[in-house]
Amino acid sequence: MSNSIFGQVMGVRKFVNGDIELDFYHEDEITEYRYSSDPSRLGNFPKELAETLASTLASDICVEIYFGEDGNPSYVELEECDDEDDLEDEDESETA
Repeated sequence: MSNSIFGQVMGVRKFVNGDIELDFYHEDEITEYRYSSDPSRLGNFPKELAETLASTLASDICVEIYFGEDGNPSYVELEECDDEDDLEDEDESETA
């Protein structure tokens, strides 16, 4: 059975050798994911998915990462994040 996590990219480190490290914020914690072209390193993200995630840094884009039965990421979905402050303001104006 596959599972997913939902959150935002909070940090990206790109290295000269092509490696990419991503800090992904979800459920009040940060998990580091990595892509590496060096087969001797543990790279747990495909390059295309890592680059897509990196492109969402400093944006209002939330990401849902889907993992296959083997625990490896299989695809991501991107969507505009809801700003909780904006939602609270809308709720207050509707009740007034």
